Amino acid sequence: MKLSLRNGIRTVAFAAGLLGAGMMATQAHAAGDDALNGIHAGDVLVRLRAISIMPNVGTSQTLSTLNVGVNNAIVPELDLTYMIRDYLGVELILGTSRHQLTSSLGNLGGVNVLPPTLLLQYHFNHAGKIRPYVGAGLNYTLFYNNGLNAGGAPISVSNHSFGPALQAGVDVQVTKSLFVNADIKKIWMHTDASLGGQSLGRLNIDPVVVGLGVGMRF
Repeated sequence: MKLSLRNGIRTVAFAAGLLGAGMMATQAHAAGDDALNGIHAGDVLVRLRAISIMPNVGTSQTLSTLNVGVNNAIVPELDLTYMIRDYLGVELILGTSRHQLTSSLGNLGGVNVLPPTLLLQYHFNHAGKIRPYVGAGLNYTLFYNNGLNAGGAPISVSNHSFGPALQAGVDVQVTKSLFVNADIKKIWMHTDASLGGQSLGRLNIDPVVVGLGVGMRF
């Protein structure tokens, strides 16, 4: 996969800063943590975020020659976490977005992306008010509602891909059941494109996804 070194450094720096800030805030607020109960095994966490999807595009063959790119998107995202231990959770992330593809020939049209992602999360300071976490898992991406074309001829894309996903974030308790959330993910996804049965190459989208939202503990 082709990855932008600059974007990769920024992603790692953002995740490290997010986790570091959460850990420092955890120490600063430790005295008042017990009153809010934190999270425990058996809890279900439901988060609703607004996310910004920022593709880190890599291409091959004709797609590279045409300088194909993928635009950003801002959409809602829903995720569900089940705590299997006080400090360990499994999260399912749900959301969909539509992306326009650009090229040296102009706009190539749009395609919808549905990337359900399953992550295993480790939660720091699970009993506290401020709870950083990290996660890693697997992404499945479905490409649908394909409206891509070049000069009026339809561009076909492969329907699905699998890839890894990484995550870092922090939950900040507001009431016993309500919390706010900041989250960043790196997801690897790709599709193969063809025109008239002839391969155009592979499109790696590999977005960084930054989200802010609220959550409820059940």
